[in-house]
Amino acid sequence: MVELNFTLDTAQGVIPLSLPIKQAVIAGWTGRDPIARDKHIAELMAIGIARPAATPIYYRVAAARVTTADRIEVVGGDSSGEAEFVLIAAQGRVMVGVGSDHTDRKVERYGLTVAKQMCEKPMSSQLWDYAELADHWDQIVLRSYATIGGNRVLYQEGRLSGVLPVAEIIAKAFNGSEMPDGCAMFGGTIPVKGGVRPSTRFECELEDPVLKRTLRHGYDVVTLPILG
Repeated sequence: MVELNFTLDTAQGVIPLSLPIKQAVIAGWTGRDPIARDKHIAELMAIGIARPAATPIYYRVAAARVTTADRIEVVGGDSSGEAEFVLIAAQGRVMVGVGSDHTDRKVERYGLTVAKQMCEKPMSSQLWDYAELADHWDQIVLRSYATIGGNRVLYQEGRLSGVLPVAEIIAKAFNGSEMPDGCAMFGGTIPVKGGVRPSTRFECELEDPVLKRTLRHGYDVVTLPILG
C-alpha cells in the first residue's frame, strides 16, 4: 500500500485528500473498435509481443508503483510512456486522474505482466469527480507529448469515445461489482502517432471541452545503466 496526496477539483470547490492506494490495476486492450484492436494486436505480434489472453485484460501491479512524482528512474533505454485516464475509488465515489502506464518494451516481448511491473506508474495529483463527467465523458480528449531527441512532439491525441465506457471497464474488471475502495485503475490508452518509442520526458493530459478545464501531469525519465 502507498498513501498519496491529491486535490479533488469539484463544482463545490477544491478538496485536499490523502488516499491510501491498496491495489493497482492496469487495464489493457480497452478500445471500442474491435477491428482496430485486432490490427494493433497483429502489429505487436509481428515484433514479438504475444497476443493478450483476453480483451480487455487487467494486469495487477504493486500498489507502490503508483506515484505522483515528476521524475522516474528506469533501467535501460527500452521503456516508454502511454497516456491513460486513471480511476480511483475512495470515500464512496470514483475519481478521475490522468497518468502514464510507463512500460519496459523489451521485457514486454517475453512477459506482458512482468513488463507492467518493471516501471513506476506516474499520475496527476489533481483529480476530478467522475459523476461530474459522466454525461459528456466521450467528449473528453486524452493527449500526450513526448520529448524525443530534444524535441517535444505530440505523441497521442484522441477522444475517450475511442475507449470502452467506464462502467463496462469496471464491470469487467470486478465481475460486475463496483471498484473496491483504495483501488487505482489505469483505463487503457489510444493509438500512438509515429510508433512507440522512448523519451526523456513524458507529459499527459485530459482536456474537458464542456467544463473548460484540463488535468495535466509530466515527468522526466532518468535512464539507469545496464551493467550485466
